[in-house]
Amino acid sequence: MIGPTLKISDRSKMPPFMAMDVMRLAAELDADGGDIVHLEVGQPSSPAPQPVINALSESMVEQRTHGYSVALGIPELRQRIAKHYQEWYGLNIDPKRVAVTVGSSMAFAISFLAAFDVGDRIAIPNPGYPAYRNLMIGMGLEPVILPAGPKEGWLPRLKDMEKWEKLPDGLMIASPHNPTGVVISDDELKNICDWCDRNNVRLISDEIYHGLSYKDRCETALKYNDNVIVINSLSKYFSMTGWRIGWMILPEQLVNAAEKLSQNLYISAPTPNQIAAVKAFDCSEELDLHVNRYRENRQVLLSGLPSEFLGKAAPCDGAFYIYADISALSVDSISFAKKLLDESGVATTPGVDFDPINGHRYLRLSFAGSEKSMHEAVKRINSFVDAYKRDAA
Repeated sequence: MIGPTLKISDRSKMPPFMAMDVMRLAAELDADGGDIVHLEVGQPSSPAPQPVINALSESMVEQRTHGYSVALGIPELRQRIAKHYQEWYGLNIDPKRVAVTVGSSMAFAISFLAAFDVGDRIAIPNPGYPAYRNLMIGMGLEPVILPAGPKEGWLPRLKDMEKWEKLPDGLMIASPHNPTGVVISDDELKNICDWCDRNNVRLISDEIYHGLSYKDRCETALKYNDNVIVINSLSKYFSMTGWRIGWMILPEQLVNAAEKLSQNLYISAPTPNQIAAVKAFDCSEELDLHVNRYRENRQVLLSGLPSEFLGKAAPCDGAFYIYADISALSVDSISFAKKLLDESGVATTPGVDFDPINGHRYLRLSFAGSEKSMHEAVKRINSFVDAYKRDAA
């Protein structure tokens, strides 16, 4: 018997995260015996560092993992994260400002809830990570598109916001950036931080791809702005995507608000994973080998893929993505990505996931997998493009 149709909230009527939809479809094809090359999701193919796995096993044997931790995380992990900022950036961070979260996704949610009220406007670069926009909509915030495409040099420009009738309440930046892999220079980062301070605009800096840069190491916004909310995660550089451990470095005045939100939203991040995560920050020698692999994978795709497929791709100096301009072949990235998956077994993410305005011209390709899979992707995509052009002729 079908019951009455009850209300579904307007705030839940957000777009899907298409990369995850593609991942689900590709996994189903894998399960049915398909031979899929995965370029769709930003997920390292390497396992967590061995010392982390060992620490998890030891903590289980010692039965130290059965209870909740405090909402902002176990002291050992908060202290180790603070030490990480000394080691990488030369900054002395009070561990009390560190909040451990269930992945960076929950850190975004907590930061939006702690720093903004319903109706507040937050500028977000476009293209950009879709969960920023979707979460803001679900919380009654207004995401304001800040162009950061090829005409803007793939970077958000302060002068574009200054033209607006009213400045935003917040600004979201990411460097290295998803989906483009663009890295904000230190000088530009300082300019953004100073501008936000002068104009009372709350800055949130997504730094989850720090460690994954192919030139110089990225600087943290904390160096230039003590009021910034910095968000990071063990998912990318640390190869611990499924462990769901992220963190925030908060301004002192937001710590209490973030703690109360954490208590009520999820009580605490998983205690076993927190205990093990302490060891992750001592594994740079192992983790930097993965970065070398990403660098080689990046070159395999850039040098091997056809020019019509890459087009005027964004300069991918960080993260592990190529944001490919496929407009010479198609201006319907959803249909093109589906055809590529169906006919060649290569899974990619349509650009409309990241850019509702111009994303129909782009695909995001992740090169976080194995070198073997990158070579196979090049082979399959070249064959697909040749056939696609013949059919279009």
